[in-house]
Amino acid sequence: MEPTLKNKILEYRKLTKLKSTYVDTLPSLISHRTGRLHASFNQTIAATGRLSSSDPNLQNIPIRTEIGRKIRRAFIPSNKQDWIISADYSQIELRVMAHLSGDKGLREAFERGEDIHASTAAAIFDIPLAEVGDDHRRKAKEVNFGIIYGISQYGLASRLGISADEAQEIIQNYFIRFPKVNDYMIHTIAFVQKHKYVTTIRNRRRYIPEIDSKNANIRQNAERMAINTTIQGSAADLIKLAMINIQKKFDREDLQTKMILQVHDELIFEVQANELERVRRLVKKEMEGAIKLNVPIKVDIGVGKNWLEAH
Repeated sequence: MEPTLKNKILEYRKLTKLKSTYVDTLPSLISHRTGRLHASFNQTIAATGRLSSSDPNLQNIPIRTEIGRKIRRAFIPSNKQDWIISADYSQIELRVMAHLSGDKGLREAFERGEDIHASTAAAIFDIPLAEVGDDHRRKAKEVNFGIIYGISQYGLASRLGISADEAQEIIQNYFIRFPKVNDYMIHTIAFVQKHKYVTTIRNRRRYIPEIDSKNANIRQNAERMAINTTIQGSAADLIKLAMINIQKKFDREDLQTKMILQVHDELIFEVQANELERVRRLVKKEMEGAIKLNVPIKVDIGVGKNWLEAH
């Protein structure tokens, strides 16, 4: 098949998927009574403790492609005078890892307010921070998010389009630069092997009996689940506490702002114009202070007339 024809077919499939899943379906789910979309949010579906959304799944609205992002422009306040606020935790899972592992290098990078992916690139490629380019940073980002979830040298090689030997060298350099991360992962695996469960930062348990499987692939997946749960599950604890605290403040201060959506590390609000600055400050304070970590927690706040503009 010619490359141009193949690309056109792939593009057609992508557009058809977007059209059938979102453009055609979402309008049909709007409530005749309220004129809004109403999703269900589930507490006990995702094993890590994250909230999940269904009927429709509003946590899956595309963001990675330009045409996918345009769908978010359709999400607007019910009143034209109101605003949408998007409050998003910045790199929260890496910050949780820095807290749980106690790694000095990670912690200091966050304390200095550095771009953590650029800092990682400088460390693993042994170059000055000023010389880190886009390709270095892209690779470091894959390393940061891949290694803490137990990615193998072959998995990293596939993601980066490099040899397995080169990927292994990158992983080794990462653990040399951030040794406490490796120690934490080893400790977590040893803990789950002994106790058959792991806990989040708020002591919520997830049992992982698969750790005793005689099948090596299942055991390795259980090890990845254990590490993933402690990090992603702790991030889930953080945002749930923030949601509770924010709503309490809204009620106490008699604010008309509505918390309308949660997408993993992001909260979406519909805000009246006269409450905008007050809510922006309140949300940032409560999200950053929901749980005390030994690294700074950063929340990025965006404002717009639709979800895309706000995010």
